[in-house]
Amino acid sequence: MLEETGTKVSISTVKCVLYRHNLKGRSARKKPRLQNCHKKARLRFATAHGDKDRTFWRNVLWSDETKIELFGHNYHRYVWRKKGEACRPKNTIPTVKHGGGSIMLWWCFAAGGTGALHKIDDIMRMENYVDILKQHLKTSVKAWSQMGLPNGQ
Repeated sequence: MLEETGTKVSISTVKCVLYRHNLKGRSARKKPRLQNCHKKARLRFATAHGDKDRTFWRNVLWSDETKIELFGHNYHRYVWRKKGEACRPKNTIPTVKHGGGSIMLWWCFAAGGTGALHKIDDIMRMENYVDILKQHLKTSVKAWSQMGLPNGQ
């Protein structure tokens, strides 16, 4: 922008100004794109369950799916940010669930440990998710109960 006006500025001058304003070059964090309805739902969940004790959480089973890139990372981007601003939207790279060159995995976990791992072959639809829960969730709970762990109750 300065060069368009005929002003020449060296790279070291730009770096000095950025550092003076407490901005440092960092890798942008990747995090899922959350809409306002998602944020409100998370806040409702946290408010409703914030006072639960440890025995309650020992009996909770969480499930999740993740995408693993087979051929390295999609891309790498640096951002100039201040300390404590890593998760601000302007300093993050939005992620999406499906794309080429990757595999999707479903798994579950709890206080008793990790459960079954399942490779997802198709696009994740409600029917696929229900089938995975029917098959692999029961397997994990049975394994925990055989080991005498809390989530097998």
